[in-house]
Amino acid sequence: MISMIMNPILPGFNPDPCICRKGEDYYLAVSTFEWLPGIPVYHSRDLKNWELYSHVFTEGHSIDLRRLPSAKGIWAPCLTYCEEEDLFYVVYGVMNSMNARYFDVDNYLITAKDLRGPWSEPVYLHSAGFDASLFHDRDGRKYVVSLDWETRAGYEKPGVICLAEYDPEKKEIIGYPKRIWKGGTDRGCIEAPHLYRRGAYYYIMCAEGGTGYNHCVTMGRSKQIEGPYERDPENPILTSAPGNPNERHDPDHLKTKYYNPDCGLQKAGHGSVVDTTNGETWMVYLCARPFTPELRCTMGRETAIRRMRWTKDGWLRTIDGCNLAKLEEEESALPAYPMPKIPAFDDFDSPELGNWYYAPRIQPQTFVDLKARPGYVRIRGQESRTSLNQVSILARKLTSVHARITTKMEFTPKVHQHSAGLILYYDNMNYINLRKYYSETLRQSAISVIHLENGEKTEFLNTRIAVEDRPVYLRLTIEGREAFFSWSYDGERYQRIGRVFDTSKFSDEYCRYGEFTGTMAGLTCADKVKRQHYADFDFFEYVEEF
Repeated sequence: MISMIMNPILPGFNPDPCICRKGEDYYLAVSTFEWLPGIPVYHSRDLKNWELYSHVFTEGHSIDLRRLPSAKGIWAPCLTYCEEEDLFYVVYGVMNSMNARYFDVDNYLITAKDLRGPWSEPVYLHSAGFDASLFHDRDGRKYVVSLDWETRAGYEKPGVICLAEYDPEKKEIIGYPKRIWKGGTDRGCIEAPHLYRRGAYYYIMCAEGGTGYNHCVTMGRSKQIEGPYERDPENPILTSAPGNPNERHDPDHLKTKYYNPDCGLQKAGHGSVVDTTNGETWMVYLCARPFTPELRCTMGRETAIRRMRWTKDGWLRTIDGCNLAKLEEEESALPAYPMPKIPAFDDFDSPELGNWYYAPRIQPQTFVDLKARPGYVRIRGQESRTSLNQVSILARKLTSVHARITTKMEFTPKVHQHSAGLILYYDNMNYINLRKYYSETLRQSAISVIHLENGEKTEFLNTRIAVEDRPVYLRLTIEGREAFFSWSYDGERYQRIGRVFDTSKFSDEYCRYGEFTGTMAGLTCADKVKRQHYADFDFFEYVEEF
């Protein structure tokens, strides 16, 4: 019986994958946008089993994402390994603003001998567009490619791919970026360039069609790095939407009309390739799994993998000749190598916080304490969950829309500005929160649900329940498109609270104030008076139910 790789290999919010190899080890980096720690790195030896290995930006690193709007922050990291230097390189962009479609981004380069650090100080490259990546040529020269985002009236948008040589001695690019490639199709919205070299050719791989339902991977080649590049005659080489429509003049990225019900994975694009030690070639790419018919992707953009091959005439193709994304892929001939998984139950007995926890815009360690009360995580309250500054949310990625999330909390609010509880969070304008707080109306502690939908807040006071100041169990249940809260004193007998919420609304497609990310579930505490009051959580359980 043939063993298969099940896609996505990295479910949940894991977009813009970039893969490289060092020896027998394969490493893959993805975007984190406003979430920290920044740029997770996954590790595998068989391309089937993956572990969350490290992050590039952890506690103590100087990266400031405070006050950035939702879906801004760290975009599209490029992870490469230079064998001659025995050195890993990461190129990443910090998107600061998309106001008036100007896309103000700063691109940086950072290096390390070990992917667990220490990392060098960031080197500023340029601000000439996003999705920058680094290419190491055979002669030791290095080049940066990126999308040169077009802002001028009368010019074709969104832009073209540009190239600049990087001087590692001076730690700067040489001159100004030069435009080299307009794309391999007429789908438009070109982005995510990567350069490779094979035989006599330089290959440029890009995403086109926008990071929505017309997304795809395309390729061109040239014998000179600056071009001119010729199109692959069979572009796109990977997609969810067959055909080659002309959307070059439409800058909208979503394009729901290209949803393909015959494809198990949607939005396939933004690819990166790696050659294995046994001569195989694989592509990692982003994809999505929407609710239908709304076409809303609650888990955001995820990472999948596809086996590829090189043709005799020097073009890259899928192993089976079909250019569509697939839910299953025959596994590699590499020896099987199981990897540790993120635990379903975290009792917080470890002195270190698990690397699977994230916080919006700030490092979790700035408000989390595992030593004050051993066996508990203490979360210090800060600003409201709507803030773009300092918010105390300790969350993990939602990787299934069939999940049960439970915690046991001890929290005694003193004033109505104190609250703590369980949260399902897409961005600062979209979340549901079961929280304990002090009710001045009841003159005691209470629990209730708050719903924020595209910035409009609803507090369900009609389902408010007075509670004692003793340990309380809080639970979030997600059953497909339905999500609801419940609570208990003993962890056995739960009672529902609040209404049933539409899970599909936690998505790029529904949320108006952010895009490109995914849904998170976690623990939260707020103290909008002194930023000192805290809540203690005994455990965090995340169980997927199928």
